Amino acid sequence: MEHSIEIQNLKCGGCANTIVNSLEKIPSISNVQVDVENATVRFTAETDSDRISAETKLATLGYPPVGAENPVLAKTKSFISCATGRFSR
Repeated sequence: MEHSIEIQNLKCGGCANTIVNSLEKIPSISNVQVDVENATVRFTAETDSDRISAETKLATLGYPPVGAENPVLAKTKSFISCATGRFSR
């Protein structure tokens, strides 16, 4: 089943790289694509609970879904995730 999540704090390809690498480690999630311009993450997942797992992972990385709380800590985590993604290309 296809899912799409609009997220906060997405800035660049480094962010996108971190997101793709992290979500693809979840066994039931595949075909992860990140649209930086529209701040959207698309993926295929087996169940709706997999979507929740993806949202939780995104928030942990600093990219909470639009509408969720976006504290300074999340923004800081996204900056670190962004830098990590740039170096792991």
